[in-house]
Amino acid sequence: MVSAVFHSPLDAAPGAAQNAMNNVASNALPAGARSQKQPKSATTTSPAPAAAPAGRDWAALSRSFWMAVLPPLCGLGLLVGLWAVVSTTTDNSIPGPIETWKQALDIFSNPFYRNGPNDQGVGWNVLMSLERVAVGFGMAALVGIPAGFVIGRFNFLSRMFNPLISLLRPVSPLAWLPIGLLVFKGANPAAIWTIFICSIWPMIINTAVGVQRVPQDYMNVARVLNLSEWKIATKILFPAVLPYMLTGVRLAVGTAWLVIVAAEMLTGGVGIGFWVWDEWNNLNVKNIIIAIFVIGIVGLVLEFALIKLATAFTFEEVKT
Repeated sequence: MVSAVFHSPLDAAPGAAQNAMNNVASNALPAGARSQKQPKSATTTSPAPAAAPAGRDWAALSRSFWMAVLPPLCGLGLLVGLWAVVSTTTDNSIPGPIETWKQALDIFSNPFYRNGPNDQGVGWNVLMSLERVAVGFGMAALVGIPAGFVIGRFNFLSRMFNPLISLLRPVSPLAWLPIGLLVFKGANPAAIWTIFICSIWPMIINTAVGVQRVPQDYMNVARVLNLSEWKIATKILFPAVLPYMLTGVRLAVGTAWLVIVAAEMLTGGVGIGFWVWDEWNNLNVKNIIIAIFVIGIVGLVLEFALIKLATAFTFEEVKT
């Protein structure tokens, strides 16, 4: 006897049967219901990310602030700490930070007093040194910047003056001081002469280098337009050379401020350099240390001001 075995479609292909049942159920629904039951597309726009909380902005600002302030404070703290250690190991021959700070408060309580030609406040001495620097530096700028333009513009003059500049530039500025005393017969004009001779070289060199680096295309356009030499200098060379020229000015001012202190030590009179030497003759080491900080702060202010000036006139090419 043969028995017939019947297999259900569900037993043969369970997955296919399940799909078939789903299709039947879907077809049995109304059209509107079928549209509502469709799964969401994978390309559905995701919601916009939430804005960063304000706390993160404050944290970033605080971190940037402390990164700008903390390293200089650590450097100053290291300097003061080393100073305190040195003052204790030298049997107080070098005064410590606390004693010097008290002396500085006393000095700067009246920095513009006058008790005679050789007894004036530190303010008058700084102003007199700045006046000498301004006069000597101004004369050097009036001579050095045009000379740099001419030397950089004409190849013959460049070959003519480069050996002279290379010969005279390495000479110590103080070596020119006796020449100034001999020629000008006075301490003040000799100090100004020393500032002039040490300030002129950076301005000549940087200005000439800037002129020589002007793109040749600019000069070709000027030649095509038949521009005069004055137009070339004012409309083409000056805007392109200005960043180089300001760099030379910054270097020259720094050198001039360094030299004036040494020159005033040798020539005497009123000035921060003479003040340092006079305090040494009086064995007042506290005032010498205060003068060192005053010289450094004034030089730092001059450097910062000229860097800001150079940044304001420096342009960068836009990269496409």
